[in-house]
Amino acid sequence: MTGMRRFWLGLACAFFAAPASSAPLEAYGKLPAIEQADISASGRELGFIVTDGEERRIVVKDLAQNKVVYVGAVGSAKVRDIRWVGDDHLILVTTATARSSELRGEFAFAADLDLATRTVRPLLRDVALSANTIIGRPVVRVVDGQPTLFLLGISVIHGRGVTSEFRVDLSRGTSRPAEIGQMKTNDILLGADGRAVAQTLYDLGKWRLQVKTPAGWREVLTRDDPVDRLEVLGLGRDGRSVLVSDTEKDGSAWREISLDNGAIGPPVAAAAGQAPLHDPISGRLIGTYALVGDEARYTFFDAADAHAWRAVEAAFAGDRVGLVSWSNDRTKVVVRVDSLKLGPAYAMIDLTAHRAEWLGGEYQGLQAADISSVTPIRYKAADGFELSGYLTLPNGRAPQGLPLIVFPHGGPAARDQPGFDWWAQAMASRGYAVLQVNFRGSTGFSSNYSKAGFGEWGRKMQTDLSDGVRFLAAQGTADPKRVCIVGASYGGYAALAGATFDGGVYRCAVSFGGISDLRQMAYASRERGGKPGVSYWTRYTGANDVDDPVLVKYSPALQAASAYAPILLIHGKDDTVIPLAQSREMADALQKAGKPVEIVVQNHADHWLSLGQTRLEMLQATMAFVEKHNPPQ
Repeated sequence: MTGMRRFWLGLACAFFAAPASSAPLEAYGKLPAIEQADISASGRELGFIVTDGEERRIVVKDLAQNKVVYVGAVGSAKVRDIRWVGDDHLILVTTATARSSELRGEFAFAADLDLATRTVRPLLRDVALSANTIIGRPVVRVVDGQPTLFLLGISVIHGRGVTSEFRVDLSRGTSRPAEIGQMKTNDILLGADGRAVAQTLYDLGKWRLQVKTPAGWREVLTRDDPVDRLEVLGLGRDGRSVLVSDTEKDGSAWREISLDNGAIGPPVAAAAGQAPLHDPISGRLIGTYALVGDEARYTFFDAADAHAWRAVEAAFAGDRVGLVSWSNDRTKVVVRVDSLKLGPAYAMIDLTAHRAEWLGGEYQGLQAADISSVTPIRYKAADGFELSGYLTLPNGRAPQGLPLIVFPHGGPAARDQPGFDWWAQAMASRGYAVLQVNFRGSTGFSSNYSKAGFGEWGRKMQTDLSDGVRFLAAQGTADPKRVCIVGASYGGYAALAGATFDGGVYRCAVSFGGISDLRQMAYASRERGGKPGVSYWTRYTGANDVDDPVLVKYSPALQAASAYAPILLIHGKDDTVIPLAQSREMADALQKAGKPVEIVVQNHADHWLSLGQTRLEMLQATMAFVEKHNPPQ
């Protein structure tokens, strides 16, 4: 196999630009050249989404003929997922920022690309008394010998939305309800035959799991916890059980609950941060994925599946390999390969022919010299808590006395991972070391690691970051007098808190879509969900209720007079997770306190930087601000 990151010969489209000889910020900040990929059930067709600036295109290749058979534009639509139904229909899931009644949010829609007619048709438009939005990924099951599409959506019952499952006849373009949920239904699980077998319900902080019996729905498990949801992960290993998360019992364990008698089985696996792997047609659990330490680990229950995956990993020894899609018979596999030297790219492996083919790199304008090294680090916080993270070092500079950017992740119930991070790489390319810390409260480790973050917003979750600065300074790697902090979402809060509460550590701070007023976020949660709606905020901030003074104490906007470093605020008008008002309030408070602040409000930008223009605009503004207040030389 060649190591060259390139598209197939013959796919000569103008929007595939040649690699640049240098790496300007545009090379890091543009959308990935490939965003989605999926192989059809038989392995005959391969579909993927490619980008050119703001424009996205669907590309379908016939693998048997070794040629592209379809290229179609989807414009600036935000494509979140693609999924084959058989070999002739490719389902696209897109999202858009919209308002429904009093709710403004990011809504998902499904459309069908029919290869026979070469048309794209919106789905769920024909169902009376329903919304045309969907929830979660499309589900494919074999019904009467034919691959059949199911979409989780909303039925309107007595003027209220009810979560329901819809069966779609793609040959006719018609849809009908397959299972109408109850008023409090949150999710519905389908069996291998496409019939509903389980559902979860949520009401006033209480979760319930029900399984379908000949006599109707039977309740088998409840949990009274508004924050840690009772989550159905799919079918179990035998296809006759439902797999649920069971954090209340065993931390990170999963359990299978029999669909025949409701019996709860022993833990299936206990690795922190694990994710289930299901057969794409039967829905049966076939394995697990987990990031163990810094190693991506796939485990398959079937010996043949395990053997196939070992062959895939062997083909890319030394690189991180992620499963994207595979054919029903497991002979053709699409993977995402994250190379330490060349960055991330997509490849397809034909295990029968013992052949692999590069589909293309995500960042076409980057060469090996433009990708900085990423190394795991370990250190202890001031209280002895053991922390992990990643350090990206700029190319061409000795790792001594470097200017540093602390780059905390969002969530905060998330984690940073090894491998290519476009934002961290962009900052490193300008001459900065970049520190990403899995501070306490991060997920993917032990339950104790996650729980250590409870009540620590603005406190130990914050000093975990500055303890990392002190660790790197003691090692001689970073200059403690040349440090800035940059983050998004919760990371944006951490940036604002760092420049407000962690005196003297940072020379500047940049917050994208960050939280500045914990009290207002808690108030808004109470208005939407009552008392259970504020449980998240009381858990992480250590407050007793929405009027607890602790929410004021650890809100950067309410402590703006303590800000000691220049702050840049960047926020999108289409952010439906953290309202723009959070950044505007922070800007107003800093201005009234006479503190240096700049604000950039981005039109059409959502919380996830889904558009190339807004992503690049954010990156350019961030680096201009950091270079002004903390020059790399």
